[in-house]
Amino acid sequence: MITVPLFEPDLGQAEIDAVAGVIRSKWLTMGDLTKRFESEFAEFNGSRHAVAVNSATAALHVALQSLGIRAGDEVICPSLSFVATANAVLYCGATPVFADVESLDDWNISSRTIQAVISSRTRAIIVLHYGGYPCEMPAIMELARSHGLAVVEDVAHAPGGKLDGVMMGAWGDAGCFSFFSNKNMTTGEGGMLTSDRADIAERAGRIRSHGMTTLTLDRDRGHAFGYDVLELGYNYRMGELNAALGLVQLAELTQRNQRRHALAERYRRNLGECHGLSLPFLKARGEVTYHLFPVLLPAGCARQPIMRRLRDDGVQTSIHYRPIDTFTSYRNAGLGPREHLAHTHVIGERVLTLPIFPSMTLDQVDYVSATLKRTLSATS
Repeated sequence: MITVPLFEPDLGQAEIDAVAGVIRSKWLTMGDLTKRFESEFAEFNGSRHAVAVNSATAALHVALQSLGIRAGDEVICPSLSFVATANAVLYCGATPVFADVESLDDWNISSRTIQAVISSRTRAIIVLHYGGYPCEMPAIMELARSHGLAVVEDVAHAPGGKLDGVMMGAWGDAGCFSFFSNKNMTTGEGGMLTSDRADIAERAGRIRSHGMTTLTLDRDRGHAFGYDVLELGYNYRMGELNAALGLVQLAELTQRNQRRHALAERYRRNLGECHGLSLPFLKARGEVTYHLFPVLLPAGCARQPIMRRLRDDGVQTSIHYRPIDTFTSYRNAGLGPREHLAHTHVIGERVLTLPIFPSMTLDQVDYVSATLKRTLSATS
């Protein structure tokens, strides 16, 4: 029986009331609440524009398509990420090129590792703020400008994160957020694209709804009586139920990120001197959102038996992530494995993700820590 889950969404009466209000309104598809959510999220993130979509995957795809990424182009991205980061590149007919993470302490790609894989066909860079830890954005933006490359931030782990006074998702040409149920804020399913560029926001707003020039809400209210389709688009719209959840969750995001910080500090105190165990990001930059709490197991340690023992003691764990270039579909496509991803592959073999979520108690952190120590001692 699991007594400490990997994650538990923080939902309460405010979310219930918000969703009930949408149902009573009888307007469920993208409407006024979605527009309000876009406006409030843009303001929160310090971005001029925000476009709500139904997932971060959709946001990544729309961002790349809005930037004109197409067949023959290369887009640099991490392999230590959820597969959607690279899949979005393939959706555009382009080729994902994987950059290694900076080190076994910093699990983000860096200007150094990006520079190593830039080619004449490179058109864009996708950076992931892994676990909510900001990438070295000033150096990455300088590198991108020097090569004329677009930058897309995968901010799935980092809503509310900040570096040098700038919010994550407000550094690059576009920021792509996830509101999946296990994220720092949730709409159940959902995502957001942010940008300071009006051209990207305008095109993204069109692509998310079949490339159409008007929306159902416009026609319902008599603001338009027809529509044109200007380009290939998709059904990536966000619904009002999701937006209603998002508005409530956004208001609580900063407080819940602060709670995650306290939990992470307790983990670090408990596990800092655990023999053979490594804690990444000990020199993290900026304001971290602590979406994940990953640890690096000792070299040569068998991970699956450890996960089973932890499960049997009531602790749920996970792996973030198996490197994308090692998946069968990427191997079959000739996109992996890549020998230059040395740090990525070591992390992929040894990473273990421990539970962290806002309603988690310090006693639960202590229990997970003690259970992990005992398990490592028994299996060493």
